[in-house]
Amino acid sequence: ELLLFPLKVLDLANNKLNEIPWNLSDCPKLKEINLRGNKLSDKRLEKMVNGCQTKSILEYLRGKGRERQAEEGGDADGGRRADKKKKQQQRKMKEKVEEDPEEVEEVRKMVVRVLHVSDAPTALTVQVSAEVKDVRPYLVCCLVRGMNLKSGNSLKRFLVAQTKLHDDLCGKRTIATIATHDAELLKGPLVYGVKTPTQLKVVPLGRKEMTAVELIRLLHLEADELRKQKKRQNVTGLHKYLQLLQGKPQYPCLVDAEGDVISFPPITNSEKTKIKKTTKELFLEVTSATSLQTCKDIMDALIVVRRLFYVVSMLGSFICFLHVNGIFY
Repeated sequence: ELLLFPLKVLDLANNKLNEIPWNLSDCPKLKEINLRGNKLSDKRLEKMVNGCQTKSILEYLRGKGRERQAEEGGDADGGRRADKKKKQQQRKMKEKVEEDPEEVEEVRKMVVRVLHVSDAPTALTVQVSAEVKDVRPYLVCCLVRGMNLKSGNSLKRFLVAQTKLHDDLCGKRTIATIATHDAELLKGPLVYGVKTPTQLKVVPLGRKEMTAVELIRLLHLEADELRKQKKRQNVTGLHKYLQLLQGKPQYPCLVDAEGDVISFPPITNSEKTKIKKTTKELFLEVTSATSLQTCKDIMDALIVVRRLFYVVSMLGSFICFLHVNGIFY
């Protein structure tokens, strides 16, 4: 029910909508609506969405709703009675929500801006388990198509750019972590969840399969050796992001449909989905224990960097998965 969501902004521009539900006008908090770029069957409404303010559009939809209710009620009086009854129900639901501050906050978390509605029959999906909430709850993903990494040192520059983002915006992985995968090697649906350190098995980039316990022990040894070689007193960047998992009984991981761990943030992604010069489709992921907005900002920067390195025509299309309250849109 739209009435249960205190929508303030709704962006459905440039989709394939031909009808707009009249009861959208019943959303009490809705202040901004964008329906441009849709071929609507109601030509008058189509003109309005391209030039009128939100208030006028909602009033038009409200009028269409009254007409429909009158038709369904058999006469104008029947329509008015139905309208009155519905408003009473709306008032009761609104009062119920406002009585419980926790419920209000929960509803607000579920409000999303619709970026694009995909009609792809085999869209890649990511499911999120409840357990990940207490470990590393924030994840934003992006699917980039039409890549060309064959020319010159494109792949190397691509990886260097990712490393720079890790060092700067990601705070040497302490704020967030980026992982890149060859999308054609992914077996969906993907699941973002948790495993215990001994149960989590991964094939890290350039290494053989090992458990999370073995990998972290090995990385600690390498970090200590690096610190000794450079004669540093302070911990290295490698030490810092290893400490993020210290004391946690479960570790976050992204698992494919075959049960293989393809990403173990903030440590590594898998050799199984490693990108190569022949990679044409990229699956990008940004995870964080800090905030969802951090993930979104870093993903925005990541996409901008890709455009700087490649001709715009090479980026055929990209589809974003936005994680909101345990669901991906």
